[in-house]
Amino acid sequence: MRISERLLLLASARSYRHQAFSDAAQKLGLEVVLGLDVPPPFLPRMSDCLALDYRDHNRALKAIERYAAQHPLRAVLGMDDSGVVLAARAAAALGLPHNAPDAAESAADKGRMRQRFAAAGVPSPRFHVSFIDTDPEKVIEQIGEKGIGFPCVLKPTRLSASKGVMRADDPQQFVERFRRLQAICAKAGCDEFIVETFFPGAEVALEGLLDGGRLHVLALFDKPDPLDGPFFEETIYVTPSRLPTATQQTIMRTTEQACAALGLREGPVHAELRVGDPAAPLPAPFERGSVMVVEVAARSIGGLCSRVLRFAQSKEMTLEELILRQACGLPLPPLRNDRAGGVMMIPVPGAGLLKAVAGVEEARRVPLIEEVEITAPLNNPLTPLPEGGNGYPGFIFARGETPEAVVAALRAAHRCLRFTLVPEFALTPASA
Repeated sequence: MRISERLLLLASARSYRHQAFSDAAQKLGLEVVLGLDVPPPFLPRMSDCLALDYRDHNRALKAIERYAAQHPLRAVLGMDDSGVVLAARAAAALGLPHNAPDAAESAADKGRMRQRFAAAGVPSPRFHVSFIDTDPEKVIEQIGEKGIGFPCVLKPTRLSASKGVMRADDPQQFVERFRRLQAICAKAGCDEFIVETFFPGAEVALEGLLDGGRLHVLALFDKPDPLDGPFFEETIYVTPSRLPTATQQTIMRTTEQACAALGLREGPVHAELRVGDPAAPLPAPFERGSVMVVEVAARSIGGLCSRVLRFAQSKEMTLEELILRQACGLPLPPLRNDRAGGVMMIPVPGAGLLKAVAGVEEARRVPLIEEVEITAPLNNPLTPLPEGGNGYPGFIFARGETPEAVVAALRAAHRCLRFTLVPEFALTPASA
């Protein structure tokens, strides 16, 4: 093992991504060190883990610099939203390839992101950023002055996975949603939120790699289930997209424009965009069929969803291997993912403690289904959106000849699953 082949991968201890990146690194002969957001006493008993405090970036950065002085690093990468900004700062301090820390910060903050999009002319809805302790009637007045109107969408600026994202159709509903958002932000330590015009239409996700500011598109996912609110739980991703070629090209150009506006130039990006509903009026200044950027994240697709992507002729190269190859300057294969594939992030069935999941083997026998993985541990709570957003019950994967067949298989497998939940208050120490 050459000393230059060591990578530091940053993520929260709850991240789904550790194993996929570790497997890819092992395949490439790279040594991986996990920088986890946990206090040292609770760190896994492993020599390849580094305890970091993500709440104090200056302290965490000093710890990384001390580590790198003794164990030189080839790259520092953020595997999920929690580690992206710290990874950019650490890579900059160590003189490694990286996105500018300010660019990573702008991608992590929805308010700053919208401001940069607006300044660069990236298609984006009208918006207003405010502190969460502002009087809601005052916010309603302010968004009216900016021409936002109703329906609108409320979002915390710093949370992910649709946590706290809610649609409001009128002033009364806005106040109700706002009070709910205040409670969510208080628990999460988020003190700002954004209000933006609701943009009706189909949502898509673009997975890409940036190389010197040039965007290489790896996959364009359709989201066949409508995301119209009042909450925004994602379910199915399927690729390749069935949108017209001209629309797909507009999506790609718009994503590259959005990355440039944020200052992102290197590594993975995951972008969410909306394509205007041709049958519905769109908020000004958009026209029918317009493409609008929801957000761009300076990291790859979340959860276990990357399993649906395979690259190169052998179909054995994972997205994580592709990311590590680029970070280490290794050759990349043709960036194609030809066969139709899809993943369902299993919707949270309700609130309560998960006691049992039945029908998994039946779901696995559905034609075209490659795997059904339940990731939520038993006897632990499930919380639906908007208060949830910390994980799905599991994932279903399918592959086939057409996107339509893949989506049908995912839905059929999901119908096989049966979840048993009990209210948390119903459990006593004797019955827990």
